[in-house]
Amino acid sequence: MKQTYKSVLVVDDDKAILRTFSRILQKAGFSTETADNGKEALEKVQTRTYDIALIDMILGDSNGLDLLPKIEECSPKTVKIMITGADSAEKRSEACKNGADAYLTKPVNPDTLLRVFKEKLH
Repeated sequence: MKQTYKSVLVVDDDKAILRTFSRILQKAGFSTETADNGKEALEKVQTRTYDIALIDMILGDSNGLDLLPKIEECSPKTVKIMITGADSAEKRSEACKNGADAYLTKPVNPDTLLRVFKEKLH
């Protein structure tokens, strides 16, 4: 079943990943916006509320971990999902301490991504 009108902010410095995640999410019925750096993501969160923020851990201008508490402050109801290509127990722990609601490792299987979104929205 498609989700309808749930908004997602996808934050990644890799434009191909932004396009891929946006396509997957839009096909599943989500409304998506993208930001390719931390500054742009923070500006968007300050002007609009998102149901979910999908945040890459390593961004060109900042660390995704640093964005988590800032998003929490601006938009406490936004579900924050951290994604990374460099998985470790230490990074998982740090993401959770900084407010991540979920943590996924790249490459992310589209079915896994959508399952996590569904779980976190209910």
